[in-house]
Amino acid sequence: MPGIEKLPIEETLEDSPQTRSLLGVFEEDTAAISNYCTQLYQAMQRIYDAQNELSAATHLTSRLLKEYDKQRFPLGGDDEVMSSTLQQFAKVIDELSSCHAVLSTQLADAMMFPITQFKERDLKEILTLKEVFQISSDDHDTAINRYSRLSKRRDNDKLRAEAVEDVYTSRKKQHQTMMHYFCSLNTLQYKKKTALLEPLLGYMQAQISFFKLGSENLTQQWEDFLGTIGTSVQNVRREMEEEVGQMQQTIQDMERSCDPLYAPCDPDPAHSPVCRNLTRKQGYLYIRSKTGLVSTSWERQYFFTQGGNLMQQGRGEVAGGLVTDLDNCSVMAVDSDDRRFCFQVTSFDGKKVVTLQSESRKDCEEWISTINNISKRIYLSENAEELAARVNQSALEAVTPSPSFQQRHESMRPSSKGRVGRASSISSVGSEPSPALSVLSLDALVAPETPIQFDIISPVSEENSAQSKTAAQSGRRSNPFGESGDGTSEDTEDSILHQLFIVRFLGSMEVKTAESADVISETMRQILAARAIHNIFRMTESHLLVTCDCLKLIDPQTQVTRLRFPLSTVLQCSSHQDNKRLFGFVLQPAGGRGDSRLVCYIFESNNDGEKICDSIGLAKQIAFHSEMDRKADEKKKEQDKAKEKQQEELSKQRQIEKDLEEQSRLIAASSRPANPPGSDGQFLVLSNSQSEDSDAGEEGKKKGESEA
Repeated sequence: MPGIEKLPIEETLEDSPQTRSLLGVFEEDTAAISNYCTQLYQAMQRIYDAQNELSAATHLTSRLLKEYDKQRFPLGGDDEVMSSTLQQFAKVIDELSSCHAVLSTQLADAMMFPITQFKERDLKEILTLKEVFQISSDDHDTAINRYSRLSKRRDNDKLRAEAVEDVYTSRKKQHQTMMHYFCSLNTLQYKKKTALLEPLLGYMQAQISFFKLGSENLTQQWEDFLGTIGTSVQNVRREMEEEVGQMQQTIQDMERSCDPLYAPCDPDPAHSPVCRNLTRKQGYLYIRSKTGLVSTSWERQYFFTQGGNLMQQGRGEVAGGLVTDLDNCSVMAVDSDDRRFCFQVTSFDGKKVVTLQSESRKDCEEWISTINNISKRIYLSENAEELAARVNQSALEAVTPSPSFQQRHESMRPSSKGRVGRASSISSVGSEPSPALSVLSLDALVAPETPIQFDIISPVSEENSAQSKTAAQSGRRSNPFGESGDGTSEDTEDSILHQLFIVRFLGSMEVKTAESADVISETMRQILAARAIHNIFRMTESHLLVTCDCLKLIDPQTQVTRLRFPLSTVLQCSSHQDNKRLFGFVLQPAGGRGDSRLVCYIFESNNDGEKICDSIGLAKQIAFHSEMDRKADEKKKEQDKAKEKQQEELSKQRQIEKDLEEQSRLIAASSRPANPPGSDGQFLVLSNSQSEDSDAGEEGKKKGESEA
């Protein structure tokens, strides 16, 4: 029937992500059908219950009308006219009650039975098959993982046979379950039409037969319409039966033809030879990835070739991702210590190596031949198979395992020392930037040809040599970690604020101004662009300690302070608008008086960059308030000292005034005559005390003169 989608049963054995994605669409459609059918069933159940209630109420009304004669009313009990009238009404209502009962029976058979069968049988069957398919799929994944971990030793033939039998059984079960599940989902696309139309058809036919006596014209019109609907339902049912028969035949044919493909071991070469002329291939492979310095892990993914690229796709993913470029690459079968049927793909520059594992040797050889053909760009030609036949000899040589391939590839790979030298040369070559960096720079914020520092150059290593020499001369023991014994640690411990963040240094460069808010974002853009252009991906991880005095970059392993920035030198701090993990700050290095350089440092953090900027702002506020408090305390101390000094001067001045008064009194006493005569001609005689006072006055006078 046109317009009805179907799941491809022929692709159930491959079980590709595209088939799983299409299966997900059908499962979503099944869930939507189930939800809608449940609501429709509830509505029709209400109609059926209401019709039963109406039939019962009509029958009760007819029975009560028939029992009117048996009632004994005090007044008008012998009204014959009323009794005969009610009996006539009772007969009519009784006949109407019979019609309602027939209508209820018709609704139960023609409306409720089809939708109940669809809801309770077909939809539940789909859910059961879905659960069985999920269980068989999980069992197959477990069996194939167990088979892939088999050792290459000969003494475990029993375990190998059990693993092969387990894979055969689980794969066969998954394939059969998946085919029946697909068949049920395809059948559901037809059944949902009949399940919705048959109940409505039965409901309308029951209603028409109920009202047929009084609506002949309307009945004729509805009968034509319903006849057309009935014919359409019969056609859909006929097509469904034909389609079910074809799908059952397809399932039987595929079960017979796919039986040898269930076992993961190599098939008979006479019946299934290796095809070396392929330019496209897809299937499940295991890829090796490093999980540590020595340990590795294997993950099963769906791989396929697309043009000159090798792609991989997870089972739950919608699209595939690029693994490596196959143009001019090299591929070779390799011996793995823990896996069989492995081959290795190396990019044309030797920087990327991918190790893959297939299920069988035939599959491994076909993958190697296909990648070999793609690497020679045979897929771009019109007669790809003819050109592929010419390079079969090289493909056969590539299939031979070569244990020394890894050593040869390691010798071809550029050494880590060269990469380090290249990175260091990049960090020091800022005086000659690339044209891309010159285009990206903004002269108003960052000067052109500004060198970029990609690593932290800690002054500790330079200071260690001087400290060791000084310690050797003075005979004092030096600190091997480069930490001095000054009071900076004590100041840090006395700080109110202590916040530690894990950051990674991206780079730093000199900027022209710190007044613009865009200088940090422009510096981020230039540093990230420079890293991308020069392929610099290594970042130095540090601990950023925010205190009320300074910012410290501490080595997480040795706890040595790499850099220290006083808060007074930090002029601006902000985070990236889009990537909140990036942040930076502009500071003025604490150099000489004529040093007006501004340097912008850019970091990447595990936390939100705005939190770190808020923490730095809080530290500056705390430092500002503490500085204001310190200045207020100093001013108060100066005022107290000035008051004390003023009090001392006043006391000295009072003492001097007292001394001057005493001196003036002594001088006045010493200037009097010795023994002036009295008015009556007698002489005045001084007492002993007066003579002593006069002597003391003379001595005080002499002393005052000497002091003056």
